[in-house]
Amino acid sequence: MNTPAESPHEAEALVARALRGLPPRRAPRALESRVLAELARRAGLPWWRRSIGHWPGLAQAGFVVLCAGLVRLAWLAGIWATDGFETWSRSGSPAIARVYDIAATLSAAAEVVKLLAGVMPPAWILGGLAFASILYAALFGLCAALYRTLYLNA
Repeated sequence: MNTPAESPHEAEALVARALRGLPPRRAPRALESRVLAELARRAGLPWWRRSIGHWPGLAQAGFVVLCAGLVRLAWLAGIWATDGFETWSRSGSPAIARVYDIAATLSAAAEVVKLLAGVMPPAWILGGLAFASILYAALFGLCAALYRTLYLNA
């Protein structure tokens, strides 16, 4: 006779015991052979083609140092870009003056965006974000369909 369990924990324990009593299922032979072949293929890859966790310790340390250096370089480039434009634009170099003009244009565009964001109703902004998300999802789907059509069927 089926009687309801007195608590959810008892029901969970009952189901867990019933599932543990079942014999383990074997994977289909085709799947098993493909998985084993892929594992063997990955084991044969050189260290630089594997994930960073499989790299030698010296290579991992070098990668961390390289990334830290790139972060520092980006930080210095940001400081240089914000502090150095005015000084260099006065120096008379046409290339530096052009960079300064581009920075001024981008700054003006950012001010326009800030002004529009303050004037626009929030519903329009959310609607625009939703529309952009739908377009992004459509682009992703289209790219996936093209990849599947062009490369997987070839």
